[in-house]
Amino acid sequence: QVDPEKAQVELNGQKLTYGTDFLADANSGAVNAPLVFAGNGWFVKSKNIDPLKNMDVRGKTVVIYSDNYPRGLNPQELSSSGKYGEDWADPQTYVKQKGAVGLIVVSTPNLQAGWGNLRRFRENGRFAVEKLRESTDDASIPTIYLTEKAAANVFDGEIMNLPKITETYASAAPLNAFNFSANKKMNISVAAKKEVTMTQNVVALWEGSDSQLKNEMVAVGAHYDHDGIRPNAQGADKIWNGADDDGSGTVAVLAIGEALAKATKRPKRSVLLVWHAGEEKGLWGSKYFNKFPTVNIKNVVAQLNIDMIGRSRKTTDTNPKNKSLSGEDEIYVIGSEMMSSKLGEVTKSINDSFLKLGYNYKYDDPKDTNQFFFRSDHYHYAVNGIPIVFWFDGEHEDYHQASDHADKIDYRKMEKVSRTIFLTMWEIADLQTRPVVDKQLPAELTRR
Repeated sequence: QVDPEKAQVELNGQKLTYGTDFLADANSGAVNAPLVFAGNGWFVKSKNIDPLKNMDVRGKTVVIYSDNYPRGLNPQELSSSGKYGEDWADPQTYVKQKGAVGLIVVSTPNLQAGWGNLRRFRENGRFAVEKLRESTDDASIPTIYLTEKAAANVFDGEIMNLPKITETYASAAPLNAFNFSANKKMNISVAAKKEVTMTQNVVALWEGSDSQLKNEMVAVGAHYDHDGIRPNAQGADKIWNGADDDGSGTVAVLAIGEALAKATKRPKRSVLLVWHAGEEKGLWGSKYFNKFPTVNIKNVVAQLNIDMIGRSRKTTDTNPKNKSLSGEDEIYVIGSEMMSSKLGEVTKSINDSFLKLGYNYKYDDPKDTNQFFFRSDHYHYAVNGIPIVFWFDGEHEDYHQASDHADKIDYRKMEKVSRTIFLTMWEIADLQTRPVVDKQLPAELTRR
């Protein structure tokens, strides 16, 4: 987390006020260097977007005017543009690669309008799992965000003043890079504070009945975390319960475990039940489990992911926020055939043979702009070569809100989906041979 009391910015002798004039990322460091303007700051080779072309920023602080992705590009298009850091890069990564020692983000009207949210987000800090950290995680350059008012002084007397930059940006015309006056420097000092906490995945193994096949496993998982307590949230309710996201999946895995324990026989393969931690922070639990598994991960023949199966849209519901929510006897299915034809076949045939839910494959598309494939724990199993199926009820008015309460759960639907997943798991566990991975995961789905 950034330490507000130790964050200082000074422009030509004038001290700026934290919170009012500027905010900072939690990247410790002190910088006093010449300034270079670099437009939007994003680098995308395939689109010939290179804001630092013919500019030398070594040992300098780069100033950008940006509030989002490059105009006309969305996250899906970026992720399909090649390898991150080589074929495309966000401003902080790119300017650091070019040798810059600091980054200043000037507020656009959109960024300024959300200044309060930006402050809360920055002060919440970054979270990382110690054993998953890349060697470069602590090597980011000091980065600050300036309000429009504070930034106006930075551009005084330069090739372009802030009103002209704002006008150019709004017109979608390119913002050309330039060097600031030689005597203009910004003194930046940022200090971060660190807090260590502990959490854990919860893993259970139900041994199969076949002397050979029991060494293989069908994994069934959900995430048991949500967004927790938010002291600064608007309204009286500060607790994000996450009944649907993903209390519904957590309970489904528990119910599947109970059904296994009560069954009069065992499936041939073993069943691995995993409740992942830290999904909301960035799929931490599933990434950790795939990197540091408690079992032989190569013996996991499929992973069935249950994330949000407890809500349904009534036919009389006209709320536009619920337009993508699945119906009472419907559920979205993602990924079942992306890697294994056999897994897709089993997933469909079991549903058709028993409870006959309406399987909706709307988001089962590598080019899905919602990027749901990237947004839950199955992702790390898939990129690890394990075929997956993801059951999901769709976004709704209470998604990531304090109002995601248990009294809104459709328990009848949740039971039907859970039973269907149980039957799917059992069928996979009893297959003579594991589901063959006969398809390569689409390239768009291997870069997150």
